[in-house]
Amino acid sequence: MTDTPAALREAHHADVSGGWLRPAVFGAMDGLVTNIALIAGVGGGGVSPRSVVLTGTAGLVAGAISMGLGEYTSVRSANEQVAAEVAKERRELERHPEAEARELADAWVARGLPRDLATQVAEAVRANPEEALRVHVREELGVDPDDQPSPWAAAISSFICFSIGALVPLLPYLLGFTSLWLALGVGGVGLFLAGAIVARFTYRAWWSSGLRQLLLGALAAGATYLIGALIGVGGGIG
Repeated sequence: MTDTPAALREAHHADVSGGWLRPAVFGAMDGLVTNIALIAGVGGGGVSPRSVVLTGTAGLVAGAISMGLGEYTSVRSANEQVAAEVAKERRELERHPEAEARELADAWVARGLPRDLATQVAEAVRANPEEALRVHVREELGVDPDDQPSPWAAAISSFICFSIGALVPLLPYLLGFTSLWLALGVGGVGLFLAGAIVARFTYRAWWSSGLRQLLLGALAAGATYLIGALIGVGGGIG
């Protein structure tokens, strides 16, 4: 079987600019850790299973809304900042095209390109205003003005994934079980699986990524359980 070079294959890189993967991963992990920690805290305080469900459900709804709104605002603000910088660069190209071309050539020379070749390419780019704008923005800002993440994609993926993550440790209670250990165990399995799934996108070892997330969640749950046990209405795990 012939090994086709990656450069000759379409989509040989993952989509890293769509704006959905980071908020989806962050939302799922945050939902899991937040509700595992909440359930551990109130459960450690000795409240009733009904109160645990109420707390976990409130945490799920409030957290999902907060995550969705936060991601939308964050990504939209970043996009607006990029748009403002692009507009600034457009004005500079219109007012001082020669200086901008020299700046572009200097940047390429600093990377090792011969001065004559860098100047020649910069002048060729300058002849196409829209392409010149894209090249200058990429070189100076490190972003692609035509490929910005969607705030709606970030908000929706974060909202959905937080909700799913936060629901996992609540499932045993919703199914009629009343054991806090069982809920925390299910949450731990969810953390490990979420970490293992993330490894699919990052090419880390799946077990290493899963154990990392499990450890972080266990630290959060342990801290809140101890606090709940110290200041709660009762003691012990149901």
